[in-house]
Amino acid sequence: MKTFELISRLKISRNPEEVFPFFADASNLNLLTPEWLSFLIITPPPIMMEERREIDYRLRLHGIPLRWRSRIKVWDPPNLFIDEQVRGPFRYWIHEHHFRGVGQSTIIEDRVSYGVWGGSIIDRFIVEPDLRRIFEYRCARLSNRFPDMTIEPAR
Repeated sequence: MKTFELISRLKISRNPEEVFPFFADASNLNLLTPEWLSFLIITPPPIMMEERREIDYRLRLHGIPLRWRSRIKVWDPPNLFIDEQVRGPFRYWIHEHHFRGVGQSTIIEDRVSYGVWGGSIIDRFIVEPDLRRIFEYRCARLSNRFPDMTIEPAR
């Protein structure tokens, strides 16, 4: 199976201890997910984040209703957490959230490794453009929450 990768970096002029809690709060996924995905967290709140925690979602992608279950694979506040797809639309999905303090700022790096049904053609024309749109939306929403943020485009 071919694996693809998307990397996004942000810099926020706050330390990791201030930034990490926002990203570690599962309810903030609703703020960071575009409306066109009709995203809904099914797992009842409050969701205590920790290793092995599973979270269920519903979403709609290109009009197709989907269910997604992710599991927190690594939980290391305020430095890192990693979630993986247990059930969902991808053949494989690992999302690493890195928080690195640099002076009085935090570099946030999202590294998504994934595999798709249909391989390179489906990724090139459907999945990668969708993921880029999702991360662009996320950056726009984060810039409202953290106005002191700078963005390095996803690659």
